[in-house]
Amino acid sequence: VQLQASGGGLVRAGGSLRLSCAASGSFSSISTMGWYRQAPGKQRELVAEVRSGDSTNYADSVKGRFTISRDNAKNTVDLQMNKLRPEDTAVYYCNADIRVLLRRNNYWGQGTQVTVSS
Repeated sequence: VQLQASGGGLVRAGGSLRLSCAASGSFSSISTMGWYRQAPGKQRELVAEVRSGDSTNYADSVKGRFTISRDNAKNTVDLQMNKLRPEDTAVYYCNADIRVLLRRNNYWGQGTQVTVSS
């Protein structure tokens, strides 16, 4: 099982970016999918997550600016980031709880850099 993230880049403050993450491999189901980020010198933090029933959870710092969505048919999760701020600069990682046979495991994508200039 692999998570492949894409869509990072450099953008000016106030701009937008869209991150995408696709799960591939052999598995039974995916429950929670989410995005985390880690800025230099800081701990990795949750940005947003979406559960299998489509309920969502956002970090307070991104509420109203970011939107997470998933496509269960394609096994993908996207993060639409609007009104970006310099403090959003970080490496963004997708994450998912994926059931393989009878066991549920947690997986991380490889990370994609988001840089917001002031």
